[in-house]
Amino acid sequence: MFQVRFHGRGGQGVVTAAEMLSVAAFKEGKHAQAFPSFGSERTGAPVVSFCRIDDKEIRLREPIMVPDALIIQDPTLFHSVDVFQGLPETGFVLINSARGFDELHIADYIARFPKGHAVCVPASDMAKLHVGRPLPNAALLGGFAAVTKQIEIESVLAAIRETFPGKIGEANARAATAAYEHCLV
Repeated sequence: MFQVRFHGRGGQGVVTAAEMLSVAAFKEGKHAQAFPSFGSERTGAPVVSFCRIDDKEIRLREPIMVPDALIIQDPTLFHSVDVFQGLPETGFVLINSARGFDELHIADYIARFPKGHAVCVPASDMAKLHVGRPLPNAALLGGFAAVTKQIEIESVLAAIRETFPGKIGEANARAATAAYEHCLV
């Protein structure tokens, strides 16, 4: 089973991102589940969401304490939440930031991961360019597909278009494609 934990703030689409990832997995014939965990339901409050992907039925229902991947939609959470808790040294990390690990003051921590397992993706910038709003969730899923190889980009794009039909879906698909290409380099 591959387990993903999303960290962000209310209004960034953290819950929607986990749901879209589970839809992408379903499109590949996999089993998946997505669910959120949050306290106060207000814009800007820390939000955690989870997604599990497996080739067989998933019976677990508890929060993911030892993720295989982290998707961090807001790096300001580093100062208030232990977003890296439980992540093994074989894990993957995608951080929504145009800044590098040194600028984020996490370079020493990130150095423990294998090459290519940790990336910064300017997902908010990509979303602003393609969608017109700095919502990083769809773009980060494109980066997730490139970095982890757990899901195909075509499945991610199909899930995005299903979640956001029409022009918004196409714009988010372009942002996801940009992030995917960014992470392949």
